[in-house]
Amino acid sequence: MDESTGMNTSLKKPSVAIIGTRGYPSYYGGFETAVRKIAPYLAEQGWDVTVYGRPGATRADDPALDSRVHRKNTRGVETKSLSTLSYGFTACVDAAVAKPDVALVMNVANGYWLPILKMRGVPTLINVDGIEWDRAKWGRLAKAVFHNGARWTARFGSRLVFDAKAIAARWKSEFVRDGDFIPYGGDIPGDLPVVPGLEHRGYVLVVARFVPENTIVEFLEAAEVLSERWPVIIVGSSGYGGDLDDKARELDTRCANVRWLGHVSDDQKLLSLWQHSGAYFHGHSVGGTNPALVQAMAAGAPIVARNTIYNKEVLEGGSSLVDPIVSSIVEKISALMVDRARADAESALNVERAREHYSWLSVCQAYEEALVRVMRRSRRKQ
Repeated sequence: MDESTGMNTSLKKPSVAIIGTRGYPSYYGGFETAVRKIAPYLAEQGWDVTVYGRPGATRADDPALDSRVHRKNTRGVETKSLSTLSYGFTACVDAAVAKPDVALVMNVANGYWLPILKMRGVPTLINVDGIEWDRAKWGRLAKAVFHNGARWTARFGSRLVFDAKAIAARWKSEFVRDGDFIPYGGDIPGDLPVVPGLEHRGYVLVVARFVPENTIVEFLEAAEVLSERWPVIIVGSSGYGGDLDDKARELDTRCANVRWLGHVSDDQKLLSLWQHSGAYFHGHSVGGTNPALVQAMAAGAPIVARNTIYNKEVLEGGSSLVDPIVSSIVEKISALMVDRARADAESALNVERAREHYSWLSVCQAYEEALVRVMRRSRRKQ
């Protein structure tokens, strides 16, 4: 008997299907980061792990790839509006045939397909993500799709996971469902070399997907002003091209102190950028606990974050909060950039908070415990 999970290790391996990401290992977003940690952890604990994904979205040559994790691609429609729904559907159908002991499902858009798994007796643990129907990047139809997906999730999901306490409160109020609070984690790196061409605490950094609710519009305007005094490093893109990508490219071309790096999949480079930044701007306004914010904390970035209930919950007073106004963003970042002692002090506080509350080990352990509870409840009902 494994005392940490209560599983009888003399029996066959428990099996789990992970559905709703781009696959393993992928570096696209927060779900993919979580799966890169959770899947090998579960395999190490004796689970039979299958991660569903999309063709061409993973790195088969990744040196960190754990060969014990089974990877399976299904078909779907690769568009902004249909990719999540279509790949989620084909993955759920395949998993229903395979019939694992439990499924870990990411994103409420896959709530529509939960009845497929339920009919086959596959219990589900669902990470509901943020409040997608509040996001400015989605039109009216997409918001309705996500909201209805949340209703289906509330109705057919065996157990829910919330990455922020504020998200849990919203689901309790709107859908009368509770669940497990499991945030994202962060890796605390050792001392990393500064990216060539930059200086420790000498540059401003932003890391974000280019969508309006990440305050990227305001930051790009602020970047032009800030670049008159300091280098400004921009990491991220829309993933589909568009006006914001064009604006970042134009700033990179016109302003000598602005560098647009696009999407950075090199973990060590990204950790270094956070670790040595003079001020990291985190403009995410929705979505619960943001993986990039937690990782920036763990890397020791001095942070200026948009003033939201989610960012307050994660930072808990250890960093500056700002309203989404260009002049305010410039003011808050400038104040941090000119005060090296304050930046270093906030860096140390952020690392300590990440170590205490947001370690990947505790996150992975919590997911395993939640999966075991879901399996046990399902078996008792049979």
